[in-house]
Amino acid sequence: YLVDKDGRYERVTDPVDVKAHPTYAMIVALVEGYTSSLSSCSKFAADDNDTEEDPSTLLWTWYLRAVLHEVSGELTEGLELVEKCLEHTPTAVDLYELKARLLKASGNIKSAVECLDKGRELDKQDRYINNQTTKYMLQAGMEDTALERISLFTKHEGNPEQNLYDMQCSWYELELAACLAKKEDWGRSLKKYAAVVKHFDDFHEDQFDFHSYCIRKVTLRAYTAVLRYEDNLWGQQYYGQAAEGIINVYLHLHDNPTITKEEEEPDYSSMTAAQRKKAKAIQRKKKKAAEKKAAEEAEKQMAKEAAADKENGGKKKNTNNKGPQAVVDPDPFGKELMQKDPLEEAKKYSAILSKYAPNSIKTWLLQYDVAVRRGKALMALQALFKAKALVGNASNSDIFARTVDFASKVETLKGDDSAVQEVVASELSVLLNGGSVSDYVASAVEDVKKNPLTDLSYRVAIAKAIVLTKSSSVADAASIIVDGGINSTGVTASCCNEALVALKSFGNEAGEAITKWSEIVKAKFPLML
Repeated sequence: YLVDKDGRYERVTDPVDVKAHPTYAMIVALVEGYTSSLSSCSKFAADDNDTEEDPSTLLWTWYLRAVLHEVSGELTEGLELVEKCLEHTPTAVDLYELKARLLKASGNIKSAVECLDKGRELDKQDRYINNQTTKYMLQAGMEDTALERISLFTKHEGNPEQNLYDMQCSWYELELAACLAKKEDWGRSLKKYAAVVKHFDDFHEDQFDFHSYCIRKVTLRAYTAVLRYEDNLWGQQYYGQAAEGIINVYLHLHDNPTITKEEEEPDYSSMTAAQRKKAKAIQRKKKKAAEKKAAEEAEKQMAKEAAADKENGGKKKNTNNKGPQAVVDPDPFGKELMQKDPLEEAKKYSAILSKYAPNSIKTWLLQYDVAVRRGKALMALQALFKAKALVGNASNSDIFARTVDFASKVETLKGDDSAVQEVVASELSVLLNGGSVSDYVASAVEDVKKNPLTDLSYRVAIAKAIVLTKSSSVADAASIIVDGGINSTGVTASCCNEALVALKSFGNEAGEAITKWSEIVKAKFPLML
């Protein structure tokens, strides 16, 4: 579905835009006509003189119609049609994958996992469906079960994660790192993100072997291709995701320094006897919990090794020095990574992204997040201008939120340097379109009123900005989300949940809006957990 935008064709992906596209309407009419005809006479057209189509033709026509429901955001209708397909042919694996996608988009990742795993059981030799099941399990927070699934296609003795690391399976490590971050297991999350970074370090080192190989074999085309790849190695998608994850974790650790100090002994000297007794009891509980967790992890590891030995026919591990030896990780929980200076580490990776991935908006958003915490006003300002240049005149919720954030913190960031103060004041005025931050927010509110299809995430950012700057009432802020937000673009289950979290952060004044929004979202996503 292509649209002409500023003289260039762009593919529309949002359900609202897809549904309004004439090509979509034409395809839907064709498919529904085929479905009706195939159901009645097993032909694509009633006056068709050809022989009757196979029963599977109707099945895949239904499947295509379900996909069209998916791209247009008609999730309930899509699920109903997929169920009809499964009644027709319950052994088609593709149907389970489509149903899982629809369930996930509906906000029910648990049911999506169950559905996809059921489809995986139908073809255990299919690596693709196994990988998809693993990915969904990680997104559902089921990392142990996900490891069992991915281990079905790994060659290992003892620990399958070591084999996945050796095979540089970056997609799995990135999904696992994100899963662990959601569970606030920051150390292990950093370990997995760092593993992906290490893969790229290995790619960089391995290129030297390739140089000498190409000179001997004279494969110049492959040689120039790898040189171009190496030039942009640190700008690759997987590296960008790993660096983004590391930066976000370290920024969270910087904002919450007590996380890294939990294991440190408190200062008992300044406490009373009662306080000292209570603090020591808390420390004992923490120590006991940590020991229990370590014991559980060790038990899990032993169970994995026992299962691996059983799969290998009960062969014992090689006790001599011949053959591969098990790798022992001296820091399995990432405690050493957590003890590093968070801002320095975040600064290091944001600098790499700024140099090698300058055309990514996320690069400059991360650069801003790091710079503003370091108190670097000019770097933060530069990052905002760079990000804004990439989107042009289009609205972006992340850029808008950070612009308002910078304007609210500018007095503490400018410092004592008169030259810096002058530049910041001048350029901030440009960033705010010549007005104050309240005028900037009010202008955004007017844009929403003029365009009812304004992206939901942008509406949420505006509502937060209204409350932050106190440019209007909480009721006005809540109305930006509630009034028409569900019919705008960018409406997903996760975005609706973020909107609900934002409304709850507004306090008791938004109580009515919270109830109303919850009912609206429930009607849109009835399966949402």
